Amino acid sequence: MQFTLEHTDAQSKARAGKMVTDHGVIETPIFMPVGTVASVKGVHQRELKEEINPDIILGNTYHLFLRPKTQILQQAGGLHKFMGWDRNILTDSGGYQVYSLSANRKIKEEGVKFKSHIDGSMHMFTPEKVMEIQRVIGADIIMAFDECTPYPCDYNYAKRSMHMTHRWLDRCMAHLDKTPFTYDFSQSFFPIVQGSTYKDLRIQSAEYIANAGAEGNAIGGLSVGEPAEEMYAMTEVVCDILPIDKPRYLMGVGTPINILENIALGIDMFDCVMPTRNARNGMLFTAHGTINIKNKKWEDDFSPIDEMGTTFVDKEYSKAYLRHLFAANEYLGKQIATIHNLGFYLWLVREARKHILAGDFTSWKNIMVKQMDKRL
Repeated sequence: MQFTLEHTDAQSKARAGKMVTDHGVIETPIFMPVGTVASVKGVHQRELKEEINPDIILGNTYHLFLRPKTQILQQAGGLHKFMGWDRNILTDSGGYQVYSLSANRKIKEEGVKFKSHIDGSMHMFTPEKVMEIQRVIGADIIMAFDECTPYPCDYNYAKRSMHMTHRWLDRCMAHLDKTPFTYDFSQSFFPIVQGSTYKDLRIQSAEYIANAGAEGNAIGGLSVGEPAEEMYAMTEVVCDILPIDKPRYLMGVGTPINILENIALGIDMFDCVMPTRNARNGMLFTAHGTINIKNKKWEDDFSPIDEMGTTFVDKEYSKAYLRHLFAANEYLGKQIATIHNLGFYLWLVREARKHILAGDFTSWKNIMVKQMDKRL
């Protein structure tokens, strides 16, 4: 993977860059729609490509390992071919999913033993096994196996967990060196900074991860319930240490406002289930604030869903119609809302990129944050 830093904003640490992999160009800052089980929920790949148009999407190692299983993915020729997606894919390592299974898993130095949420079968994830699984899945960017700590988190636990994540990283890298690519394209590896919301731990972890010399770096363990101010503080500390010439990925973040504020701190890549999950519950994100389409006030509003929107659903359907679909519990409503929200998130990061390149990102960001912080 090649990464070129094209421009840095003079009034903030916002960056515009370009990543090139064997599956194409990724212009940063970028938002990655979450395709947990080889599908962005409710969206056809054609709509994803032509309407939402992301350079990269995300898949999940834990879920894909359990279903359809790595054997099926290998027979298909990898995740790209299996799901009919010819652009970039990133897979997270399953560390977060294992963390969220707290009642059904046991963490040891060797790895994590966990019970499948599908059929109750027992499995073991070690750093080595997770690297092998991600080789077979065949994403363009693969993540180190880490432990994601909860919030709030006891300092000593966070410290022990961080050191274990670092030891696991060393094992991931040693094993990757011995494990060739499964398909005819290369994969890039990103380690993950941990340390909860403790500044000294985040500094230690960022230094350790920076010294690993990987092609890109990620920040994990944020957006797990901590106040936004703590997330921003930790992101700033870490971005000041991570190498300038490598992409930086903030995992699992966040609201449109979170995304703009973290771009201003030097983050290049984001993913989050919020645009899709909230869409299925009737919440629409727009440049002027959020809409709860289930509210009665939209019942006779025949204006387009979003006149500023970039996808076909924004102009072709009215708010009244979309509200009716939700009231009738019609699947189409969730699909329309999902396409709108993902289209908006991609518009937002691309607009941010334009303003970074134009040199007026900070003033634009401040206006947008104010506008988007409203309930319509």
